[in-house]
Amino acid sequence: MRAMRRQDFHYELPPERIARFPLPERAASRLLELRLPRGSIVDRRVRDLVELLRPGDLLVLNDTRVIPARLLGRKDTGGRVEILVERILAPDRALAHVRASKAPRPGGELRLEDGTRLEVSGRREALFELAFPPDRPVMDVLQALGHVPLPPYLRRPDTPQDRERYQTVYAREPGAVAAPTAGLHFDAALLDALRKRGVGTARITLHVGAGTFQPVRVERIEAHRMHPEWLRVSQSVCEAVTRARARGGRVVAVGTTVVRALETAAAGGPLAPFEGETRLFITPGYRFRVVDALLTNFHLPESTLLMLVCAFGGHEVVMRAYRHAVAAGYRFYSYGDAMFLHRVEGRDAV
Repeated sequence: MRAMRRQDFHYELPPERIARFPLPERAASRLLELRLPRGSIVDRRVRDLVELLRPGDLLVLNDTRVIPARLLGRKDTGGRVEILVERILAPDRALAHVRASKAPRPGGELRLEDGTRLEVSGRREALFELAFPPDRPVMDVLQALGHVPLPPYLRRPDTPQDRERYQTVYAREPGAVAAPTAGLHFDAALLDALRKRGVGTARITLHVGAGTFQPVRVERIEAHRMHPEWLRVSQSVCEAVTRARARGGRVVAVGTTVVRALETAAAGGPLAPFEGETRLFITPGYRFRVVDALLTNFHLPESTLLMLVCAFGGHEVVMRAYRHAVAAGYRFYSYGDAMFLHRVEGRDAV
């Protein structure tokens, strides 16, 4: 395979195709069924997953919970700052992106809107380590003052509605600064219908970091270095995958975060429990060890997420599907519509 470049993953997207707000109903989104390997397309609705998934399949979900990670304040010099907490290190310490006219110095202070003072205790590459007051733990401050960290491409402030809608209905492990957006399409009724059809579920945790929106700046994609993200794949998930395989079911990943978690846990060979950081960068040519089918939203041009989807479905097949989605009026990005990629044989493959 030839070396791939960033531009190979470019497509034109009119601004009006970006879904800036969610639909009233989670499961009302459109669904582009992409049948592999030929790339046949069927325009559907998310509720059609009840037909597309089969008894015995295993649906793997990411149960991370988005925290209100965006804080506003000022430096000790008076300049405005915007803080995006990337990871909570301890009850009173966090790693964060700090946006300001001039980077804060170690030892300096940041003052939040209610007067709470944070100390800049160090720096780790592009991130700053912040110390919170002993009587104001990080999570308490975020719950009191934090804003929902909406993706920058939405170009709007968060609203009270986002507290609930930029969160999956099964979220339970706080720590993400971006939602695993493929899961936003599921409501209780859809999950119940899948359960009644005989589709199993398992849950991994991967705390999505702000680096998921980091653009690829190098020309040759293999030179890109992924941001680290923390994940956990439990023994029970591994056993659920084994049981699904034994009954002839497929492992269906809900989102690229689930793909990266499962494939990281299988990097040493067979799928095994894993807890820690991953920098796994999946690009065309990657050999998938665990995932058989993928539900995912439509991603930004030239992004690492689009590169992963192209690795799964085939570069030309996926890029052709994206062009169809643009022409057919699909809604794109976090609050947008979804795509279901799976392998089909026989007459159904056409």
